[in-house]
Amino acid sequence: MTSQAKDAPAVRGDLFDPACPTRRLLDRIGTKWTSMVVKVLAQAAPEEVRFAELLRRMPGVSQKMLSATLRSLVRDGLAERRVEPSVPPAVHYRLTPLGLSLDTVLAAVRDWAEEHMAEVDRANALAERPER
Repeated sequence: MTSQAKDAPAVRGDLFDPACPTRRLLDRIGTKWTSMVVKVLAQAAPEEVRFAELLRRMPGVSQKMLSATLRSLVRDGLAERRVEPSVPPAVHYRLTPLGLSLDTVLAAVRDWAEEHMAEVDRANALAERPER
């Protein structure tokens, strides 16, 4: 990052502007896998979590999907990655302060989804019924 980029004032995005990168960011942070990774790492904070432990704690995620999700979080400055030089290498992750601030928001969305899933399921079932 250039010093000019670091010193530039923060610019707020505009979700309704088709060219705004806010849309891409929402695509990345709005996935179930991102929400799960952030939750597991937030629960461990400030400690680190090994890749294998994340994989174990997230039933249904593939190694490939977990790797891609973690790469995205690290690239966006939401998580940090540390590699222990061992055989095989041990890879550890933890949230940055920015990532911890995201957990607060995602926790509200996760709670809402868990609380209202039955209502959404009922609405889906009604919508799928054939009309008479």
